[in-house]
Amino acid sequence: MTTERTPLVGREAELGRLDRLLADLVGDAPGRPAVLDVGGEAGIGKSRLVHELCLAATRRGAAVLRGRATEYERHIPFQPFTDAFSDLDPQIVKSFPAASEVAPVLSGAPRRTDRFRLHRATAALLAHAAASPLVVVLDDMHWADAASLELLDHLVRHPVRARVLLVLARRDRQSPAPLAATLTRGTETGTVRRTVLGPLGERDCVELLTPDLARDEAVRLFTASEGNPLYLLTLLQAHREGASVSRLSTTGLGALLLDELTPLTPSQGRLVEAVAALGDHATPALLGPVTGHEPGRLAEDLAVLTRRDLLRTGTHGRIALRHPVLRSLVRDGTDPWLRTETHRLAAAELARVGAPLAEQAHHAEQSLSGWDPQAAAVLTEAAEQAAHTAPASSAHWLEVVLRHLPHTTEHASRRRELMLRRARALGAGGRLRESRDLLHQVLALPDPRDGTGSRASAVVLCAVMERHLGRYSEAVALLRRELHRTDPAPSPADQVALGLELGSLAPHDTSYPAVRSDVAHTLEVAGSLGDETGVAGALAVAALGEAYEGETAAADDFTRRAAALVDSLPDGDLTGLCEPLVRLGWAEAFLERYADAERHADRGLAIARRTGQLYLLPHLLLCKTHVRIQTCRLASAVELSDEAEDIARGIGSDELLAFVLATRAHALVDACPPGDPRPLAIAEEAVAAAGLGVNWWASIAWCVLGYAALTAGDPARARDALLRAGGPGLRRMQPSMRPLFLEVLVTAAVTTGDLDTAKEWAERAHEEAERLDLPVQRASAMRSAAHIRLGLGDDRAAADLFVAAAEESARSGGAFWEAYSLLLSAPLLAADPDGPRRGRAAWHRGQRLAAAGGSGMLAGLAEVVGPAVAEAADGPVRRLAELTAREREIADLVADGLTSPAIADRLCLSRRTVETHISRVYRKTGVSSRAALAGLMAGRTPGPSFSG
Repeated sequence: MTTERTPLVGREAELGRLDRLLADLVGDAPGRPAVLDVGGEAGIGKSRLVHELCLAATRRGAAVLRGRATEYERHIPFQPFTDAFSDLDPQIVKSFPAASEVAPVLSGAPRRTDRFRLHRATAALLAHAAASPLVVVLDDMHWADAASLELLDHLVRHPVRARVLLVLARRDRQSPAPLAATLTRGTETGTVRRTVLGPLGERDCVELLTPDLARDEAVRLFTASEGNPLYLLTLLQAHREGASVSRLSTTGLGALLLDELTPLTPSQGRLVEAVAALGDHATPALLGPVTGHEPGRLAEDLAVLTRRDLLRTGTHGRIALRHPVLRSLVRDGTDPWLRTETHRLAAAELARVGAPLAEQAHHAEQSLSGWDPQAAAVLTEAAEQAAHTAPASSAHWLEVVLRHLPHTTEHASRRRELMLRRARALGAGGRLRESRDLLHQVLALPDPRDGTGSRASAVVLCAVMERHLGRYSEAVALLRRELHRTDPAPSPADQVALGLELGSLAPHDTSYPAVRSDVAHTLEVAGSLGDETGVAGALAVAALGEAYEGETAAADDFTRRAAALVDSLPDGDLTGLCEPLVRLGWAEAFLERYADAERHADRGLAIARRTGQLYLLPHLLLCKTHVRIQTCRLASAVELSDEAEDIARGIGSDELLAFVLATRAHALVDACPPGDPRPLAIAEEAVAAAGLGVNWWASIAWCVLGYAALTAGDPARARDALLRAGGPGLRRMQPSMRPLFLEVLVTAAVTTGDLDTAKEWAERAHEEAERLDLPVQRASAMRSAAHIRLGLGDDRAAADLFVAAAEESARSGGAFWEAYSLLLSAPLLAADPDGPRRGRAAWHRGQRLAAAGGSGMLAGLAEVVGPAVAEAADGPVRRLAELTAREREIADLVADGLTSPAIADRLCLSRRTVETHISRVYRKTGVSSRAALAGLMAGRTPGPSFSG
């Protein structure tokens, strides 16, 4: 934004690294970092170095966008990004298909979308803008707002797939913890390149920055500055204006900078103070109404201040003080009353011209010195607008209103409403404990008894926060206490809301049988009210609870009833329809009705995004992920789990993150080729997020870790993880998926040679699968039995079981498990003299399913077993060529069904001679029966190449 007026010295090494970085960007070099992190203390030269980088980037033909965060505007959402995108070519924005989705980032315009979709759309815009190399500079990011930091975190974890370099400049010591954590994580993964600027050396400062001073004076100035360029240049300017070197050596930077204001006229001083208050929003059009300057006087004062290098003009006519340190000193030194009045006038002018609400809200907040209904209305409206895209800003503005709202009876209802809204914003922004604590304050307020139902709403929301914090016992106690209140008793409608949340705690930590009667009562009350959404919710809770417990018949009944009702209800703005769709989708997924599960998850996602129910998005995305894993659509499964991870991290629930990471690890195990370290690493992270929990999500995390460890070739670790997941008697394992988890234990035991234990697990898998009567689970039990037969050396029985498992999996559309079973069966079938063609067919179908589904794991398995299948399937046919003419003649007659005596008569040979020839044929072809030889002869014309 500024034009530098001094030479850049002492940064040759840093400039060299930046030049190489730009060369890699322009050349799109593999492995180049996506982010450059420039750190250092205030005044050390970060902005100047970045300015030189921008000049070099422009010389190389790259486009450059520059934005910056500011110290006193930390609650304006996306400010540094909006500032940078203001330099973007309007034609690029116009040609971007999703331009409306990024409106909050482009201009601060309102857009009712979830912030995680906004992050992805912003990344897509950057890719769209990078037709030529693009450099995006974000300066002073230690002051960035929470929404910008969240967007930055997304861009670090998911680098833009284009020639884009994101450059950040920040003060290390003032960087907030989330920013430091994001960049540290990016450095470890190679996404971020770190550059730290230290003090300049004496030679550079004395010889290059102070060449007109006597050496002893220059050295004293350098010593006082400690090599900080800003301090040194300020000292130098003061010395040139007559201050002695001895006095400057003991004068602070602040005093030196403020000394520059002494010669200013009152009119010029007022203008400097106004610019300091307005920050990057200062423009001549705004400064006039704020300061009361006439246009001529304003232009004259601006010219003087610019010549004195106190003010600098940037893009779009914006005016700023020379350095953020100077702004901070001037602003803090301005009379508080005058500063407040400046913001009041700015808010009024911005409202008059229709500026974005976030910009108005900043000045409305700074203008408050007491209760002001008009300013409060601006802040409340801005909070509502930012609730979905910038919940941290929303929560902050609501807190400002609450802080000034009078504690009087007439405002009691309004206070309760604002506290609830702020609690939702805090929860959406990942500040779960603050949200819960605020909700406890709401519950402690006197009951309004005005029919608003806000107490029950607060209880339900508080239970949701407790659930996300993993405090299930507290959530249950809170809900049951409210349901049993008598003064006043909850209304029937409140009973439905409370009962649905109570039922929703199963199966996460509470056993569904423990709340089964509560759900039945909720269903009855909702039905008596004619509350179709409540009925759908209760049916869906029951469906999921029974499906999880493996009560297939009951789950089937509830699921069909819930689906029939949900499908008959219109979307509209029925926010209450979203949670039933979450549970219905998962119930259908567990019942292996994959198409129905995905259909209902898609509908739920549409409603959740439209109505801002962000905490439900991960559950819906993971339901789709689970379906696509089972049906072997792995690329999209990984993408969906990736999006769910973004949202889970934003919500801030370790419990939810554990579930998300476990599902993501499962998708990656199946999607990645053998040897890829990512699945195991993410499974380990899932277990770490679960901590010491023993609930459903923790159990799933440990089960997936076992699956990943087994795939990575560590059966002992796989066994230990599964036993940790299941606990005593494996009771903590999800009953409706227990056969699949038992298969991991069986395979691990067979691999380590513990057949007796493997048999026990396999027998239990069979019993559980028969009780469930679900195809994929039954197929898993069949594979467990097949592994036992393999361990006993009965390859033919194992092959038959694998084939049966493939057929069973196909019944419900479980394409992944069908392909897996086929590929396990292929080498066994091919090795059987009676089934080489079956082995080849099984391999081909398994390999095709793997390729179509994008499964690196199955593709790797196909590659491993392929040569054995090819050898076993094609070997006997190739060995036919080794037969003598007489042996081939006799083999043909065997294939025609002739007996040995009949062949002897036809060829005028003795029966003994015929038997001898047949024995040789068996030995050369590898078959062991007349039927097998007949099959071999019938198919001896070679088909297509096996490898094709």
